[in-house]
Amino acid sequence: MGSDSENERSVKERKKMMAVAPIAKPLAGKKLCKRTLKLVRRAAEAKCLKRGVKEVVKSVRRGQKGLCVIAGNISPIDVITHVPILLEEADIPYIYVPSKEDLAVAGVTKRPTCCVLVTTKPTKGELAQEVQEKLQGDFNQVAADVKEMASSLF
Repeated sequence: MGSDSENERSVKERKKMMAVAPIAKPLAGKKLCKRTLKLVRRAAEAKCLKRGVKEVVKSVRRGQKGLCVIAGNISPIDVITHVPILLEEADIPYIYVPSKEDLAVAGVTKRPTCCVLVTTKPTKGELAQEVQEKLQGDFNQVAADVKEMASSLF
């Protein structure tokens, strides 16, 4: 019985990977994807997250820094093709994850999300010191991995 559920999971993962757009590079591996989505969840709980293309673009143009997480299975892909260029100009690291649904779940929304910008400062108010340190540590670790992956790609 355990093998059936493992088989179903692997089929779902294959379907997710088949739906990923060809421009989705650098694409997070399994381990980095899990850590990235965990960071997105923490940032959403701490109100340090910008959701959607419009909010992300507005934040980047205003000069906010952070880590951008983009879903790789967006259709039509033209919706997000300008975002990586904007992020590279602003020197903001970005990573693609295979599924917009997983990104929405991590971002604590019911609606599938194209991209999110993880910042270390909340939009309003202050964070508790402990929460801020935990978020900053996770952010630094994931950002370093993303930059390393991007440098090996280009």
